[in-house]
Amino acid sequence: MAVHPIDARKERILHAIIDDYIQTAMPVGSRTISRKYETSLSSATIRNEMSDLEELGYLAQPHVSAGRVPSVKAYRLYVDDLLEDQPPRPDARAREFFSRRVRQMEDVFTTAAQAISEFTRYTAVVMMPKQTELRVSTLQLVPMPRGAALLVIVTDTGAIRDTVIRVSENLDGDALYAISRTLTEHLAGRTLQEVQEMLGAYSRQMGGDAQVLQGIADLAAQMERQSATDTLTVGGSHNILNYPEYSDVEKARAFLSALEEKEKLMALLAENRRPFAVRIGPETGLPEMADCSVVTASYQVGVDHHGAVGVIGPTRMPYGQVLSALSAVGQVLTEMLGE
Repeated sequence: MAVHPIDARKERILHAIIDDYIQTAMPVGSRTISRKYETSLSSATIRNEMSDLEELGYLAQPHVSAGRVPSVKAYRLYVDDLLEDQPPRPDARAREFFSRRVRQMEDVFTTAAQAISEFTRYTAVVMMPKQTELRVSTLQLVPMPRGAALLVIVTDTGAIRDTVIRVSENLDGDALYAISRTLTEHLAGRTLQEVQEMLGAYSRQMGGDAQVLQGIADLAAQMERQSATDTLTVGGSHNILNYPEYSDVEKARAFLSALEEKEKLMALLAENRRPFAVRIGPETGLPEMADCSVVTASYQVGVDHHGAVGVIGPTRMPYGQVLSALSAVGQVLTEMLGE
C-alpha cells in the first residue's frame, strides 16, 4: 500500500478535480466538487482543502477568479493510485476488432494501432521489437506451375515471409514436401544467420537442388535485414487536434512534428519493460511533448522478444480507460503472435 503525502479527504477531492477536468477541460471550482462529488462537505471546506493542495503543488489556478486545474504532480499521484488500486482490465472490444480486420500477419500492427486509436480517440503507437535472434519455426515449399515453388518461412515470433523461387522441373509436389520436411527438421530453432551458414553443408549432404537452397538463403537474408531494426506504427496522429489544448496551430504543429521523430519515440517505448508505464508531461523527456502523457503497455512476441503499445495525448486523459485499452490490445497481440 502506497504512503500518500496527503490525507484521505484531500486525496478524494483531488481525484474529483482530476475526473471533472478530464471530462470538461475547464478549471474546477469548489462548488462543482461540493455539488457533484463531495455532497457532505461545504464549499468553504472544499475551498480550504483546494488552497492547501495548491500550496502543496497539486493544483494551479490559471486566473484569480477561476477554479483550479491539476498539475503534473497531481496526475502522477492519480495514476499511481490507479495502477495500485485498480489493475487495468482488458477492454472486451479488442478481440472482436482484431478478428474482423486481421487477414494476414502484415495487418497485425496496423490493426493494433487502429484499434487503440479508435478505442481511446488519441494517437496510438505500436512498436515491434528488434529481433536479433529471430529463429525459424517451419519451412514449406508449395509447388507452382512451370518450375517454380512458393517458399514460406515462419519464425518463432509468428512472422511469415514468402517468395517465389525457381526449382528443377523434376521436383514434383511429393519431392518438395520431402525437402520441406527435411529442412524443417534440420533448421527449426536455428537463427536466420545460422540457416544461411548451414545451407552449403546441406547441399553437399542432401544433393539438394541448388536453386531451392539459394532461394532459402536469400529469403533468410532478407528477413534478417528487416528484423535488424525496430519498427513503429503510428495511428490516429491527427486525433490530438480534437482537444482544446491543441487548438493553437503552433502547438499542434510541434506535436505532429514530434511524431515524425520515430527514433525518439521508439527509444521512449523501449525504455520500459514493465507491464505498464505512464510518463506525464516533462517525464517523457521530449520537449515537444511537455504537455502530453505517454502511456505504454508491453506485450510478448514469441519466447524472448517484447514489444510495446502506447497512447500519446494531453495530460488530461482518462487514464483508467486508456490502460484498459492498452491491456486488451497487448493481450491480443501476445496471444496472436504466440500462435
